[in-house]
Amino acid sequence: MALHGTDHARSGIDHRLPDLPFDTLAEFAATARRHPDGIVDLSMGSPVDPTPQIIRDALADATDAHAYPTVLGTIALRSAIVDWYERRRGVPGLEPAEALPTIGSKEFIAGLPGWLGLGPGDVVVHPTSAYPTYAVGAALAQADPVASDDPAEWPDSTRLIWLNSPRNPDGTVLDLEQLRRAVERARQLGAVIASDECYAELGWKDEWSDATTPSVLDPRVVGDTRRGVLSVYSLSKQSNLAGYRAGFVAGDAEILARLLAVRRHSGLITPAPVQEAMRIALSDPAHVADQKRRYRDRRALLVGALQSAGFRIEASEAGLFIWATRDESALDSVAWLADRGILVTPGHIYSAAGANHVRVALTATDERIAAAATRLAS
Repeated sequence: MALHGTDHARSGIDHRLPDLPFDTLAEFAATARRHPDGIVDLSMGSPVDPTPQIIRDALADATDAHAYPTVLGTIALRSAIVDWYERRRGVPGLEPAEALPTIGSKEFIAGLPGWLGLGPGDVVVHPTSAYPTYAVGAALAQADPVASDDPAEWPDSTRLIWLNSPRNPDGTVLDLEQLRRAVERARQLGAVIASDECYAELGWKDEWSDATTPSVLDPRVVGDTRRGVLSVYSLSKQSNLAGYRAGFVAGDAEILARLLAVRRHSGLITPAPVQEAMRIALSDPAHVADQKRRYRDRRALLVGALQSAGFRIEASEAGLFIWATRDESALDSVAWLADRGILVTPGHIYSAAGANHVRVALTATDERIAAAATRLAS
């Protein structure tokens, strides 16, 4: 009986999970690696630049972590998160109880539907063009994922809404009015609305601006209450901390208290040295500005080279990716680039609307970006 039940549970979840998208690139990667000067891998958004020394020093200084850390996070870290939201995101008045560290952001995105108690018959809305983890989280909870960007189309059975701004893969940024309409509709439905904002420091609409992109917690969006609203963030992009698994969530204190209880029972704890490294990272804007400059320079070189090769750049207002098309099948574009030793991601992985687009990452060294630009010009 137990074995049968286990098999049933496995079939009820595993068959709902999508294929791992990057497995589809193996053939193109092999082609790109055969280039005489080697592959230029622009398929992944994994940082290649060093973790800033100030953060590495903070991690090293905190390695005497003999006691269990708190799931809640240190008051120093939560205060740094609160200060960062006010200083960088225009969100005043947060309290430490409205912030919670996470083990990166992906585990939180995948786990949230289940932790909120969603199940069969409940709907999780996510963007029409999206990386797969929003739908994976719904599948793990056996809820129903629905791709929709129009609040008027969100069904009455919606219990969780995911926004992603700036959006992966195409760099679309939601403005304050779009965020406000989404929050209003979520509250009408009695749904939680969570915004994945991990590229907020990397805006390109005005590439020399020091401002971040709008947050769902902005008082012009939520009004005088953060009820039902969460902002999810990761330091992987702005601080090159992908290997640290350093993220956090802020917003509705009542929801966070419920999630804290689940995380305590589950042992989902951000390691103490990582918490201290996060505190330092959030308190040092200089390294973030330096990293944005690197990405800005790489982006300018790639945009020009892609356009010279006949690609049109669409959206791409923020983030680590360029969304490009030559009005041909995405796989045809991927193959054309692979023949030149450049590996990119086909847009259809993220949505049907991306069938003629490719996603080009900025996360390669200056030398590899320059190599890609030279190949595109030849």
